[in-house]
Amino acid sequence: MQLRETVIQAAYSLRANKLRSWLTTLGVSVGVFSIIAVMTALQAVDRSVASGLSSLGANTFEIQKYPATFFGGHGRSRFVNRPDITYNESLAFKKLMERKAKNIGLQVSSSGNLATYENLTTNPDVTLFGADENFASANGFDIATGRNLTENDILYSRNVAVIGHELLGTLFPGGENPVEKSLKVNGKVYRIVGVFMKKGAAFGQSQDNLVAIPITRYLAHINIKRSISITVEASSQKEYQATIDRAIGAMRVARGLTIEQPNDFELRTNEALVDSFREFQRTISIGAFIISFMALVTAGVGIMNIMLVSVTERTKEIGIRKSVGAPKKSILRQFLLEALFLSLTGGLIGILAGASAGNIVAIVFNMPPIFPVAWIIISIAVCTGIGISFGIVPAYKAAKLDPVEALRSGK
Repeated sequence: MQLRETVIQAAYSLRANKLRSWLTTLGVSVGVFSIIAVMTALQAVDRSVASGLSSLGANTFEIQKYPATFFGGHGRSRFVNRPDITYNESLAFKKLMERKAKNIGLQVSSSGNLATYENLTTNPDVTLFGADENFASANGFDIATGRNLTENDILYSRNVAVIGHELLGTLFPGGENPVEKSLKVNGKVYRIVGVFMKKGAAFGQSQDNLVAIPITRYLAHINIKRSISITVEASSQKEYQATIDRAIGAMRVARGLTIEQPNDFELRTNEALVDSFREFQRTISIGAFIISFMALVTAGVGIMNIMLVSVTERTKEIGIRKSVGAPKKSILRQFLLEALFLSLTGGLIGILAGASAGNIVAIVFNMPPIFPVAWIIISIAVCTGIGISFGIVPAYKAAKLDPVEALRSGK
């Protein structure tokens, strides 16, 4: 029997038992779905991290109370019980770092705020920043309309604000110039003096859905008990490490730490953030791969079981084909192709469902969609191996049947 006829015969045999065939492919689909969905989401996050770091700038780092990432555990209380970085300490740090860095921006923030202009209101997801005059330049924000916050805005704690590009579209949809208009954030009124240029998303979070007000007004009228974050921009990549060393020393002096006392603040660099994410990504990837592989092996056992049952049910058919001259390799090929079809069909369903689910997660969190080509190729290769490995035994059993015995005992 030629290959084309063998393929047609294998497909016909699977269609004859549709429910059984679909249930068998389901196990393969679940295994492939889990690995593709996880890897798609992780690669989307990875791309978002890369774009987020590029938006922050290559020569920047942050000093803050908490590390960039920590997931609870025994060390959590060590960070929670640290004293906040106060505004006075931040000012002392800036004075110590004068002419030793290109930019030093101070900021404090809270999420889940509601912004209102006339009869238009945003969702309660606006980030409110208390910022100084260097916040924009240190964090890569450019002014599209109006002006930035100034030293006098900070000094006199003025009720002025610079809004993000997303708020411009939400609260001023007709193209109205928002400068000098009054904006309410959680009921407090601010005069808009500028609009930031569109910045996009970083780490899955929009950087355009924000309001920046003077940090002194934030601390006096919003939340006095907030730890300050300090963004430092080195003058060049060559001076980056030297600037970090100076910043650590300056922050220790500003915090009043003695030689014996450890740092009670965290330094967040782009490289450290990437390394932390890569470690997390590797752990999740290994776990997802192990679970998926176990699911695929279990599905392979199911394929073998179904194919063995199929050989028993079709003993007479095999005997008739052998009696009219069908060679062993033709019988072997047909049953092997049936097992391979079951495995690959389940794999393709899992790939489509997994890629869709992973990209839905990415879109929900404002991350760019992605198609994990490498993992799709790996999944197809693994499904092919599963189909052949677990289909070879039933195929050999069918090929070795004696035609006389098969006709005598077959149904």
